[in-house]
Amino acid sequence: MPFVDFNTKRVVKLWDGIYGTLAHSEQQTFGHFTIDSGTVLPEHSHFHEQWCHVLEGELEFEILGEKKLLKSGMTAYIPSNAPHSAVAHTQCKVIDCFTPARQDFIELERKTEQDQ
Repeated sequence: MPFVDFNTKRVVKLWDGIYGTLAHSEQQTFGHFTIDSGTVLPEHSHFHEQWCHVLEGELEFEILGEKKLLKSGMTAYIPSNAPHSAVAHTQCKVIDCFTPARQDFIELERKTEQDQ
């Protein structure tokens, strides 16, 4: 799987207001996501490291108590188990990368395929 066409992959709803396409290797999950304007992602944490790169829009992150408004071209790094939350001030397009691979997202993809 050296190449992935995210334009042809099935869209998966991760949470209300957050949806997109995913690809997985043995070590990582890589996603192209849209976040609807006004979407609030409540504080949570996970053992995965996460990088979130904003392609379009304005996304306010809070990571370990520090807030930053991210705009196009900006990236947030979320360490393993770090409490974090986000609010989309506008519709956003982001690329997220998780290490290790997100088994919960893999299962969600399988369920989405079965339901359709």
